Amino acid sequence: MDCPLCCPNNDDIVWQDARCRVIRVPDPAYPGFCRVVWHAHVAEMTDLAPADRTHLLTVVMAVEAALRQLMKPDKINLASFGNMVPHLHWHVIPRHTDDPHFPESVWGPVQRTGAVRVAPDNSVLASAIDSHLAAHATALTQQPR
Repeated sequence: MDCPLCCPNNDDIVWQDARCRVIRVPDPAYPGFCRVVWHAHVAEMTDLAPADRTHLLTVVMAVEAALRQLMKPDKINLASFGNMVPHLHWHVIPRHTDDPHFPESVWGPVQRTGAVRVAPDNSVLASAIDSHLAAHATALTQQPR
């Protein structure tokens, strides 16, 4: 199998656990662009057990929340395609109205040069992800049964 997500090479890993990892996408036009990659080679969300689906989406939401907190984007784009690489992963992309493609997707036609922004440091982003995951776990334990 020749899957680039099964055999990561030089990934800039921000955060990971036993089931998935968050990697930084090296795109200077989109600082903060991350991918949440499921470790096992599966193509679709429905290939996962329900608890694994919940875990993956919880991590995706924690990455979104962390990027919103740290980068204050106008919008977050979430995407899970897998057309080119059929290995389950989610794109989490902070968007600003003055970025190169807005309001198009980041893969659409360029609209302008775009403002220069700086991504948060990996350790700061990882800490924010951990905080949002901990808050989610706390909220779950405090729900009435």
